[in-house]
Amino acid sequence: MRTFSTVEGLPVIEQASGIECGHVLDVLVDRGERISGFVIDKKGWLNHHLFLPIGAVASFGYDGVMVESFKNVSRYDRKNHHAHPLKLGKRRLQGISLLTTEGEKVGLVEDVYFDEEVGTIVGYEVTDGLVADLVDGRKVVKTKGPLVVGKDRAIVSI
Repeated sequence: MRTFSTVEGLPVIEQASGIECGHVLDVLVDRGERISGFVIDKKGWLNHHLFLPIGAVASFGYDGVMVESFKNVSRYDRKNHHAHPLKLGKRRLQGISLLTTEGEKVGLVEDVYFDEEVGTIVGYEVTDGLVADLVDGRKVVKTKGPLVVGKDRAIVSI
């Protein structure tokens, strides 16, 4: 199990050549159940972001994300991906209010826990604000079903 914050900023490296194509910028959550892939910040000026599907990842290390080949990496276009980004864009999940199906507010989404082997979302890290984080720490909400994402809030079954 891994959080996105441990992957964010890591270089994406092709195993066969050792070439780096960029750094992990964001994660895309598909219908609240799975990670569909990662947005990669390509090296260089005026370059477009890239999309790395979760299935193309060979392994996650502490110092890099390894891929067998860059063949599966494609240009990222928000319009073609219906998944919700965690950090970037208008439809981002970070900072959105998380409610249970019983109507109780759990907190604000801060991070995503996922199974790195298959990309299944295991839970969400939520915050109640800076003071609560310092006193009590952040909470981890384990999910039993898909996340339903609305404009101002998300609903989860726990």
